[in-house]
Amino acid sequence: MHDIKPWSGWQDEYKAEKDKKSPFYGNRYDEFQYTTQIYNYYIDPHWDFIGSETLYGKLLYVSYSNQYAILELIGEWNDAIGNDIMFLKRDIADIMVNNGINKFLLICDNVLNFHADEDSYYEEWYNDIKDDGGWICLINTFDHVLLEMNKYRLGYYMHFGYAFNDVNWRGKKPSILIKEVENLMQNSQKSLF
Repeated sequence: MHDIKPWSGWQDEYKAEKDKKSPFYGNRYDEFQYTTQIYNYYIDPHWDFIGSETLYGKLLYVSYSNQYAILELIGEWNDAIGNDIMFLKRDIADIMVNNGINKFLLICDNVLNFHADEDSYYEEWYNDIKDDGGWICLINTFDHVLLEMNKYRLGYYMHFGYAFNDVNWRGKKPSILIKEVENLMQNSQKSLF
Protein backbone atom coordinates (compact mmCIF):
# COMPACT_ATOMS: atom_id res chain seq x y z
CA MET A 1 0.00 0.00 0.00
CA HIS A 2 2.93 2.36 0.49
CA ASP A 3 3.28 2.57 -3.30
CA ILE A 4 -0.24 3.96 -3.75
CA LYS A 5 0.03 7.72 -3.90
CA PRO A 6 -2.81 10.20 -4.12
CA TRP A 7 -3.32 11.67 -7.57
CA SER A 8 -1.03 14.65 -8.05
CA GLY A 9 -2.01 15.66 -11.57
CA TRP A 10 -3.99 18.72 -10.48
CA GLN A 11 -1.52 20.13 -7.95
CA ASP A 12 -0.56 22.98 -10.27
CA GLU A 13 -4.16 24.17 -9.99
CA TYR A 14 -5.10 23.21 -6.43
CA LYS A 15 -3.45 22.15 -3.17
CA ALA A 16 -5.71 21.58 -0.16
CA GLU A 17 -2.90 22.43 2.25
CA LYS A 18 -2.69 25.94 0.71
CA ASP A 19 -6.46 26.54 0.63
CA LYS A 20 -7.57 28.45 3.74
CA LYS A 21 -11.10 27.08 3.39
CA SER A 22 -9.91 23.47 3.22
CA PRO A 23 -10.10 21.12 6.21
CA PHE A 24 -6.48 20.24 5.38
CA TYR A 25 -5.14 23.80 5.32
CA GLY A 26 -1.62 23.96 6.69
CA ASN A 27 -0.90 20.22 6.50
CA ARG A 28 2.75 19.37 5.92
CA TYR A 29 4.09 16.20 4.39
CA ASP A 30 7.35 14.40 5.09
CA GLU A 31 8.59 13.18 1.72
CA PHE A 32 10.97 10.62 3.19
CA GLN A 33 9.34 9.08 6.24
CA TYR A 34 6.45 6.66 6.17
CA THR A 35 4.80 6.68 9.59
CA THR A 36 1.07 6.39 8.85
CA GLN A 37 -0.41 2.92 8.75
CA ILE A 38 -3.69 1.27 7.89
CA TYR A 39 -3.57 -1.89 9.94
CA ASN A 40 0.00 -3.19 9.39
CA TYR A 41 0.52 -1.47 6.05
CA TYR A 42 2.32 1.83 5.67
CA ILE A 43 0.71 4.34 3.34
CA ASP A 44 2.22 7.24 1.44
CA PRO A 45 2.68 10.30 3.68
CA HIS A 46 0.63 12.51 1.32
CA TRP A 47 -2.65 10.86 2.34
CA ASP A 48 -4.51 13.00 4.87
CA PHE A 49 -5.93 11.81 8.17
CA ILE A 50 -9.70 12.30 8.14
CA GLY A 51 -10.40 11.07 11.66
CA SER A 52 -10.50 7.35 10.91
CA GLU A 53 -7.77 4.83 11.65
CA THR A 54 -8.65 2.84 8.53
CA LEU A 55 -9.79 5.41 5.95
CA TYR A 56 -7.61 8.24 4.67
CA GLY A 57 -8.23 10.76 1.92
CA LYS A 58 -6.84 13.46 -0.29
CA LEU A 59 -8.81 16.52 -1.31
CA LEU A 60 -7.66 16.66 -4.92
CA TYR A 61 -9.59 19.63 -6.20
CA VAL A 62 -12.16 22.19 -5.14
CA SER A 63 -13.98 24.72 -7.28
CA TYR A 64 -15.82 27.17 -5.06
CA SER A 65 -17.30 28.98 -8.05
CA ASN A 66 -18.76 25.71 -9.43
CA GLN A 67 -19.48 24.31 -5.97
CA TYR A 68 -17.73 20.94 -6.25
CA ALA A 69 -15.03 18.99 -4.45
CA ILE A 70 -13.15 15.88 -5.55
CA LEU A 71 -11.84 13.62 -2.79
CA GLU A 72 -9.78 10.46 -3.30
CA LEU A 73 -10.03 7.79 -0.58
CA ILE A 74 -7.84 4.87 0.49
CA GLY A 75 -8.30 2.05 2.98
CA GLU A 76 -11.26 0.40 4.63
CA TRP A 77 -14.47 2.39 4.99
CA ASN A 78 -15.83 1.04 8.24
CA ASP A 79 -19.01 2.57 9.63
CA ALA A 80 -19.76 -0.45 11.83
CA ILE A 81 -16.71 -0.14 14.09
CA GLY A 82 -15.08 3.20 13.33
CA ASN A 83 -18.11 5.27 12.25
CA ASP A 84 -16.04 6.56 9.33
CA ILE A 85 -18.99 8.35 7.74
CA MET A 86 -19.25 10.51 10.87
CA PHE A 87 -15.66 11.70 10.37
CA LEU A 88 -16.16 12.19 6.65
CA LYS A 89 -19.37 14.13 7.25
CA ARG A 90 -18.35 16.22 10.28
CA ASP A 91 -14.66 16.86 9.57
CA ILE A 92 -14.72 17.18 5.78
CA ALA A 93 -18.19 17.60 4.24
CA ASP A 94 -19.57 20.02 6.83
CA ILE A 95 -16.60 22.35 6.39
CA MET A 96 -16.93 22.20 2.62
CA VAL A 97 -20.72 22.73 2.71
CA ASN A 98 -20.21 25.78 4.94
CA ASN A 99 -17.95 27.13 2.18
CA GLY A 100 -20.54 26.65 -0.56
CA ILE A 101 -19.68 23.17 -1.84
CA ASN A 102 -22.71 21.04 -2.67
CA LYS A 103 -21.31 18.48 -5.13
CA PHE A 104 -18.98 15.78 -3.83
CA LEU A 105 -17.14 13.32 -6.03
CA LEU A 106 -15.54 10.53 -4.00
CA ILE A 107 -12.95 8.48 -5.87
CA CYS A 108 -12.96 4.97 -4.44
CA ASP A 109 -10.34 3.16 -6.55
CA ASN A 110 -8.46 2.32 -3.34
CA VAL A 111 -11.35 1.68 -0.94
CA LEU A 112 -10.75 -1.99 -0.28
CA ASN A 113 -13.73 -2.80 1.96
CA PHE A 114 -16.92 -1.24 3.23
CA HIS A 115 -18.75 -2.14 6.43
CA ALA A 116 -22.09 -0.46 6.93
CA ASP A 117 -23.98 0.55 10.02
CA GLU A 118 -26.83 3.05 10.08
CA ASP A 119 -27.52 5.61 7.37
CA SER A 120 -28.24 8.75 9.42
CA TYR A 121 -25.02 10.61 8.48
CA TYR A 122 -25.57 9.84 4.79
CA GLU A 123 -29.12 11.12 5.04
CA GLU A 124 -28.00 14.26 6.86
CA TRP A 125 -25.27 14.96 4.29
CA TYR A 126 -27.74 14.48 1.45
CA ASN A 127 -30.30 16.75 3.12
CA ASP A 128 -27.64 19.44 3.58
CA ILE A 129 -27.05 19.71 -0.17
CA LYS A 130 -30.10 18.43 -2.06
CA ASP A 131 -32.07 21.69 -2.07
CA ASP A 132 -29.20 23.48 -3.80
CA GLY A 133 -28.95 20.87 -6.56
CA GLY A 134 -26.11 19.10 -4.80
CA TRP A 135 -25.11 15.47 -4.95
CA ILE A 136 -22.67 12.86 -3.67
CA CYS A 137 -21.23 10.42 -6.19
CA LEU A 138 -18.80 7.52 -5.73
CA ILE A 139 -16.79 6.30 -8.69
CA ASN A 140 -14.71 3.19 -9.28
CA THR A 141 -15.81 1.14 -6.30
CA PHE A 142 -15.13 -2.57 -6.02
CA ASP A 143 -18.13 -4.82 -6.62
CA HIS A 144 -18.23 -6.12 -3.03
CA VAL A 145 -18.24 -2.51 -1.79
CA LEU A 146 -21.15 -1.70 -4.10
CA LEU A 147 -23.11 -4.69 -2.93
CA GLU A 148 -22.69 -3.75 0.74
CA MET A 149 -23.67 -0.13 0.07
CA ASN A 150 -26.68 -1.23 -1.92
CA LYS A 151 -27.70 -3.70 0.79
CA TYR A 152 -27.95 -0.80 3.23
CA ARG A 153 -29.86 1.32 0.69
CA LEU A 154 -27.28 4.09 0.56
CA GLY A 155 -28.39 4.74 -3.00
CA TYR A 156 -31.11 6.94 -1.53
CA TYR A 157 -28.41 9.45 -0.66
CA MET A 158 -25.53 8.89 -3.09
CA HIS A 159 -24.94 7.97 -6.69
CA PHE A 160 -22.92 4.80 -7.17
CA GLY A 161 -23.12 1.56 -9.10
CA TYR A 162 -21.80 -0.27 -12.10
CA ALA A 163 -22.39 2.71 -14.41
CA PHE A 164 -19.89 4.69 -12.30
CA ASN A 165 -17.20 2.02 -12.14
CA ASP A 166 -15.29 2.51 -15.34
CA VAL A 167 -14.56 6.21 -15.06
CA ASN A 168 -11.10 6.95 -16.40
CA TRP A 169 -10.55 10.12 -14.39
CA ARG A 170 -6.78 10.52 -14.29
CA GLY A 171 -5.49 12.95 -16.84
CA LYS A 172 -8.79 14.75 -17.27
CA LYS A 173 -9.35 18.29 -16.13
CA PRO A 174 -11.56 18.39 -13.02
CA SER A 175 -14.30 20.34 -14.82
CA ILE A 176 -14.44 17.71 -17.59
CA LEU A 177 -14.58 14.90 -15.02
CA ILE A 178 -17.45 16.57 -13.15
CA LYS A 179 -19.41 17.03 -16.40
CA GLU A 180 -18.82 13.39 -17.31
CA VAL A 181 -20.03 12.22 -13.89
CA GLU A 182 -23.10 14.48 -14.06
CA ASN A 183 -23.92 12.99 -17.47
CA LEU A 184 -23.64 9.51 -15.96
CA MET A 185 -25.98 10.55 -13.16
CA GLN A 186 -28.56 11.81 -15.64
CA ASN A 187 -28.42 8.57 -17.60
CA SER A 188 -28.36 6.16 -14.65
CA GLN A 189 -30.45 5.35 -11.65
CA LYS A 190 -29.26 6.59 -8.29
CA SER A 191 -28.27 3.17 -6.98
CA LEU A 192 -26.76 -0.10 -8.14
CA PHE A 193 -29.68 -1.39 -10.20
